[in-house]
Amino acid sequence: MLSARNIVKSYGDVNVLKGVDIDVYSGEIVSIRGASGAGKTTLLQIMGTLERPDSGSLMYGDHKVHQLRDKGLSNFRNTHIGFVFQFHHLLPEFTALENVCMPGFIAGKPDSEVRKRAGELLKILNIHHRIDHKPNAMSGGEQQRVAVARALINQPDIVFADEPTGNLDSVHAEEMHELFLRLRNEFNQSFVIVTHNHELAELADRKLEMIDGKIIR
Repeated sequence: MLSARNIVKSYGDVNVLKGVDIDVYSGEIVSIRGASGAGKTTLLQIMGTLERPDSGSLMYGDHKVHQLRDKGLSNFRNTHIGFVFQFHHLLPEFTALENVCMPGFIAGKPDSEVRKRAGELLKILNIHHRIDHKPNAMSGGEQQRVAVARALINQPDIVFADEPTGNLDSVHAEEMHELFLRLRNEFNQSFVIVTHNHELAELADRKLEMIDGKIIR
């Protein structure tokens, strides 16, 4: 589904990624671990099209994503890719439902269709009782579940998660681990997860490690 080849990225004199190759398959959970500065987040951002590599290729099926211009890249990202970050980044002035709907509205999908799917996702993620609540009225675990629903609203091919449990206590972190597995098992959802959390990394179908800008296993 996703194939990245010889990905190179530098910032000034710092070589962050040094010819990385990685494949991700449909319905697979891949975890990436490594020390701070190893290049994990940069690789995730490039695979998620938030950053461009200095060189190398990025393919999603037959789509040569690395060749798309900015507008085409933005459209591709919004319809094929979802994101979950350490901090939920929910819009504080909007309710849970409205936050989940936002990427669907940006994609130009019908309002009724987007709201229906958002409600269904909130039910699946056991957060429907907070549908009309704003982020400041929810716990950290609830906020992160809303963020996961938002990532899924456009039925993405893949979800990239950068330290998704890094801001949660152990109880809510465990709930998030179970949620990723459930979404994979029930909906064949693909995930790439960058994490320092050993338990979350071990749940993955494939466990990768990065050192000094390269994947070593």
